[in-house]
Amino acid sequence: MNHASAPHSPAKRRWRRIAVALVCLALLTAGGYFIWSNYFATPDELSRYQFTEVSRGDIEDVVTATGMLQPRDYVDVGAQVSGQLKKIHVEVGSEVKSGDLLAEIDPIVLQSRVDATRAQLRNQRAQLMERESDLQLADSQWRRQRNLMAEDATTAEALQNAEAARLGAQAQIEALKAQLDQTESNLRADEANLDYARIYAPMSGTVVSVTARQGQTLIASQQAPVILRIADLSTMTVQTQVSEADVSRLRLGMDAYFTTLGGNGHRWEGTLRKVEPTPEVQNNVVLYNALFDVANPNRALMTQMTAQVFFVVAAARETLLVPMAAFAHAGPRTERTATGGSRPAGGGMRMQPRGAASDAAAAQQRTVRVAAANGTLEERRVEVGVVNRVQAQVLSGLDEGERVVSGTAPRAGAPSGAVRRPRL
Repeated sequence: MNHASAPHSPAKRRWRRIAVALVCLALLTAGGYFIWSNYFATPDELSRYQFTEVSRGDIEDVVTATGMLQPRDYVDVGAQVSGQLKKIHVEVGSEVKSGDLLAEIDPIVLQSRVDATRAQLRNQRAQLMERESDLQLADSQWRRQRNLMAEDATTAEALQNAEAARLGAQAQIEALKAQLDQTESNLRADEANLDYARIYAPMSGTVVSVTARQGQTLIASQQAPVILRIADLSTMTVQTQVSEADVSRLRLGMDAYFTTLGGNGHRWEGTLRKVEPTPEVQNNVVLYNALFDVANPNRALMTQMTAQVFFVVAAARETLLVPMAAFAHAGPRTERTATGGSRPAGGGMRMQPRGAASDAAAAQQRTVRVAAANGTLEERRVEVGVVNRVQAQVLSGLDEGERVVSGTAPRAGAPSGAVRRPRL
């Protein structure tokens, strides 16, 4: 059996040599192609970069901030008199009209003061009638003494006593009249306090909070205790806090909008109404309050909602756009001055409010690298308008559909961040 398989051994060894030779030839061919393509072949310039087409769309340069919603018009309804809160006629969410009864304070003490003052007033009026009667008697005696004195039938002392009595009666009447005026004034104040025991709505709106409870004793001697708050929810105010680095970019009347959590991206729009000059300092960060109003006819916006606010510094619609990454792979940008020349621009992207003075002062010019039809790259000067952190508006220098360099293409098989060897 060993003699039968011996003639086939040289053939097997020959085929193995051929297979090893073919494998070695394939490896040499692949290695040679790799060395030639990476070190000696003319590189494809466009394959080294990533490209983005010049597209058309909308762009905004915005100042972002976080805000909170508050009713524009609201009033805290308090108690002007002390006493026990007897009844509250509304609850949170109740719609009220101006003049509606909101709450009542127990009026027993206040009513007793009114009754006492009225009784005092009646007593003083009775005293006034008595003093007026005394005055009539004193005046009659004084006239009689004067007539007797004319006939020399009385003494001068009697006439003087009669005149003094008449003047004293007149003085007592004047004093009582002053007391009556004071008592009437006290009565009006007591009646007003009695009326204050019934608390009415000073404006139309919605009851958004009730801070007092029925049966609670209210002390109004030092500070008016707040019972509830009424707000007009048809117009809301967005109060935002803008950092000192961005507040200089705001201007009154500029467009603003915001979105809310759970609002599915719905935009609520308004215009900037006020920037408060006094800042708030939180953890050594200076923040300024910026306010704008927004209509809320269907009551979709509620008090204390968080708003992501965007103040529109500049915007353009249906314009040519390129990514900001396109400028990072070209030469330094310049700015065209008002005299028509150019100058190097400062480092980094500078965002400015797009006003008349800003537009007249400088129009930004940048350099991008564009893929040419012959398969090469060319640098091109473009003029940009509205700029944000992601995109830039192209005013001139590029056409829609052209491809610009936006990044460097990674080498096939190279790990991210690997150092590339220079080509010889």
